[in-house]
Amino acid sequence: MQKNIQTERLILRQFELSDSQKYFEINQDVYVVEFLPGKLTLEEAEGFIRKQTDNLHKYGYCLYAAELKKTSELIGFIGLNYTDFLKQTEVGWRLGREYWGNGYATEGAKACLEFGLNTLNLNQIISFTVQKNTRSIKVMEKIGLEKDSYFNHPKLSLDHPLSQHVLYKKCKKNFSQ
Repeated sequence: MQKNIQTERLILRQFELSDSQKYFEINQDVYVVEFLPGKLTLEEAEGFIRKQTDNLHKYGYCLYAAELKKTSELIGFIGLNYTDFLKQTEVGWRLGREYWGNGYATEGAKACLEFGLNTLNLNQIISFTVQKNTRSIKVMEKIGLEKDSYFNHPKLSLDHPLSQHVLYKKCKKNFSQ
């Protein structure tokens, strides 16, 4: 079980409960949660962190706390997550808005993709988002994922404004560093 992934500027590490307040604050920004059902409560932030610890032990990966190497500041999460409803592993990210536009999501997601396909020997990794989320779609394309299909998120009603999603994927046979 690998607890840390490092890139040039980031440390992707296991979340700790002491990260709860900062993670909660990141999820209060209306722009950060624009394509999510809503803001998180502090209890939900703590539950998220506990779930990531469980996922790390269960799968050998999780959505990691992303921190800057220079300052050790928590900027959000980047990592891998097993999606129950799609029965696949996804690469995902959520960063505080003040860290957008610096390439952190791309840098961390590339490292997670490499870890998943090469170290964990996963055959495929997916990513998905609301069709209007052009920022995340750009990251998916920058890390080499290819558009696969569209779907309605099963946890949202068909008429929900966030229901329509786009799915991207990367297969091991097509992966090169």
